[in-house]
Amino acid sequence: MAIQSFREIIAWQKAHELTLLVYKLTEKYPSKETFGLVSQSRRCAVSIPSNIAEGFKRQTTKDSIHFYNIAEGSLEELKYQLLLAKDLGYINTQQHMTSFALAEEVGKLVNGWKKSQN
Repeated sequence: MAIQSFREIIAWQKAHELTLLVYKLTEKYPSKETFGLVSQSRRCAVSIPSNIAEGFKRQTTKDSIHFYNIAEGSLEELKYQLLLAKDLGYINTQQHMTSFALAEEVGKLVNGWKKSQN
């Protein structure tokens, strides 16, 4: 049976899980980062499942792939921001490893989803 909703896409589910994790992690960042790394990390995280959802509803495969590519770009940006947060001491090594592993999984899933649409 065909997927009826973006919520059924495993890549979206894992991207949503990553977004929730990023929100939890960034709650503990210093207040001086509220309009910097907190805001930017959250925007990137939200962009990933949002673009998967938007791509799902596009009328052409080419248009859909465009949004999945944007999701992948936002994911790479988020990976850097997680590394920066670790290097600045905002998250510990274990938190970084956990979030980075989930980000890597999301990347593989988005790439697989994108390939399945061609």
